[in-house]
Amino acid sequence: MELLFGSHIPLKTLAMLCRQFGIMLDSGIPIRKALKVAAKKIGHPPTRTVLEHVCERIDEGSDVTSALREARSGFFPDLFLDMVGVSEESGAMPEVLKHLADHYDNTIRLRKEFLQSITWPAFQLIAAIVVIAILILVLGMVGTTPGAPDMSFLVFGLSGPGGALIWLGLSFGSIAGVIVLYRIIPKFFAGRRVLDGLLLKVPVLGNCLRCFAIARFSWAFYLTQQTGMPIKPSLDSSLRATGNGAFMEAYPDILTRILEGGTLTDSFAASGLFPEDFMEMVSVAEESGTVPEALHRLSPQFEEAARRSLKAVTSAGSVLVWLIVAGFIIFFVFRFALWYVDQINNALAF
Repeated sequence: MELLFGSHIPLKTLAMLCRQFGIMLDSGIPIRKALKVAAKKIGHPPTRTVLEHVCERIDEGSDVTSALREARSGFFPDLFLDMVGVSEESGAMPEVLKHLADHYDNTIRLRKEFLQSITWPAFQLIAAIVVIAILILVLGMVGTTPGAPDMSFLVFGLSGPGGALIWLGLSFGSIAGVIVLYRIIPKFFAGRRVLDGLLLKVPVLGNCLRCFAIARFSWAFYLTQQTGMPIKPSLDSSLRATGNGAFMEAYPDILTRILEGGTLTDSFAASGLFPEDFMEMVSVAEESGTVPEALHRLSPQFEEAARRSLKAVTSAGSVLVWLIVAGFIIFFVFRFALWYVDQINNALAF
């Protein structure tokens, strides 16, 4: 749901850029020189090309934020651009870049953990599909034996190489279709909002996605508030940092409630997106005037909760895959048993 590849800067490259750029600025190196040196250390050719254009724009008198925005549309994420813009005005760019580097490094780690956790369930599902294809192939070979009964009915009427190919095509085609839809839908905000809203309601998975979103929101809100960003862009950037369409859609309503004099606690609670324990902590922090600091402390806690939920999701996925495999086995066993009983009855009738 965030940056991937292609026309976007890879997360690993972005994290390296933020860290290198921030370190050099913190040591007193001028912005253009620091950016140029950081670009040379980047191993991603498209990023180096974009940064060269950024340096040219800065030489022409443009500020860093404008140069980054004009370099290539959509190349840098909005959160990165927003935070660089605020830090450039406040003079806190080295610190902000360090926080951004930590944020993107953490995102990379979470993505890696997720991919590792779904590898085994995915392998199980693929293995089940292949085993059924082999069964279809074997039944087709048995059916071609002189005097052997046609047993293709056991596997939906499929048999032989042709049947195996049809099964593989339908199975992997369906999986590919779901992946394509999942990649296309988020490109349209309405689709992303609906999809993420539905996923948040799925047991276990919804809690995992919610915890990840809240962890990112808490981190971004703390950072934007620390740099002096006004509440409107701060809230907008923080909700967009969640990468969740349901949270992003809640921005207008939350902002309206705040501007009308409502508290952060009530405004967040009205969205229905934040859990009760989160609201209780925000309420206490709001009374003491330490909401950004409290959210900064809460972010790692929700991130850890998200990791635990992610493990639960993968465990549930593994169980679901095995249930599907077991369901197929039971289905075939009963189909074969009923066929065998029918053959015995027919033999007895003669």
